[in-house]
Amino acid sequence: MGLLSSKTVLVAGASRGIGLAIATRMAEEGAHVILASRSIGALEAAASRLKGRAVELDVTQDASIERAVEVAGAVDILVNVAGMNLRKAFEDFTREEIEAILQTNLVGLMRLTQLVGRDMIARKGGGKIINIGSLTSLIGIPYISIYGASKGAVGQWTRCLAAEWGRHNIQVNCIAPGFIITDLNREMWQAEKLQNWLKASQPCPRLGTPEDVSPLAVYLASSQSDYVTGQVIAIDGGHTVTSMWPFVPGE
Repeated sequence: MGLLSSKTVLVAGASRGIGLAIATRMAEEGAHVILASRSIGALEAAASRLKGRAVELDVTQDASIERAVEVAGAVDILVNVAGMNLRKAFEDFTREEIEAILQTNLVGLMRLTQLVGRDMIARKGGGKIINIGSLTSLIGIPYISIYGASKGAVGQWTRCLAAEWGRHNIQVNCIAPGFIITDLNREMWQAEKLQNWLKASQPCPRLGTPEDVSPLAVYLASSQSDYVTGQVIAIDGGHTVTSMWPFVPGE
């Protein structure tokens, strides 16, 4: 018997990276996992391996969100991972790019959470909402200002929704991953100057992996975290709460 035995989990954005790692870990803990993403082809094999289900979901389209929620049925745990990023100078963003990022990272996930949450409330069995934020839910980083705006909003939305839905025994929390290596950023982190900067600026001098994130997601999804809500928790090698410098006593 695992920590999530008999629970149904919907992971929005489960085709790769952090979302797939979370889905995998939750399945190992006994959950029935529903993997949702636009990349339905990539989901099928993973869903089969995890003895779960694959559901097509495009969080930029209300009709797709509504269909996915209907297909998923009763959900005990919702994990909002889906997101996109674009790195460029703020003054160069187009209106279309701004709207696409905000729709994918925030507005679509809010709509999904509304629909899943309504059913949780109606069933009166409680539930768990886990949002995936970012370092930029906590600190500023250049050249990702729109992404940062969306993830900052995810953090504050988490706090407000936790306050609102606590009376329904629904806990709402946010994980803020640090520099996690995935297919989306692997090429960028090949640069030696970035690797050297990370080693000099972070107590844990390595990139994180999706598997570094998934254990916390399992905890927040389980009954062990029933008294934890409204939190934005960083998994970042200490990046957001420490400052490294080259001084060493006696040298």
